[in-house]
Amino acid sequence: MKKLMVAATAAMAGFGLSGCATVLNGTNTSYEADSEPEGASVTFTSGLSCTTPCKVEMRRKDDQRADISLPGYKPTYVLIQSRLGGSAFGNIILGGGVGAIVDGSNGASNRLYPRPLIVKLAPEGSNEEAVLLDIDGKVVSTVKEHNDKVRVDVSKTIGADLAGLNE
Repeated sequence: MKKLMVAATAAMAGFGLSGCATVLNGTNTSYEADSEPEGASVTFTSGLSCTTPCKVEMRRKDDQRADISLPGYKPTYVLIQSRLGGSAFGNIILGGGVGAIVDGSNGASNRLYPRPLIVKLAPEGSNEEAVLLDIDGKVVSTVKEHNDKVRVDVSKTIGADLAGLNE
């Protein structure tokens, strides 16, 4: 019985000292990008690029800019914001102060928004704007509205020029 208690205590201490989100989520996440129509080129500030529909591995703590282009459509960009996720509150509730610090510093408790990135592109020569879609294909907002909401925050990490503050 004593060995079981020691093992349980050691496991809980290791879990609490390492950070719940780091253990459960890791510091990277699989990130999907898609477009309507498909076949758009997406380039992220991290240097990653792909052709929609695609999936890349991204760091949870890094804000990003995704530049999207497809011949015949207006080029656009979407600011991807790293936001604090619910696992940070789990650390606080469970008393994992060290875990909260670990998760906060390595970004494991963060989530990227929007996720997945689904953009309906606007045809060249039209008055349409590119829009963000949810997983069901419903319009969430225009890309401009989204970028305007997160621009100031994202500019702190990717810079004013990339975030579009100097446009």
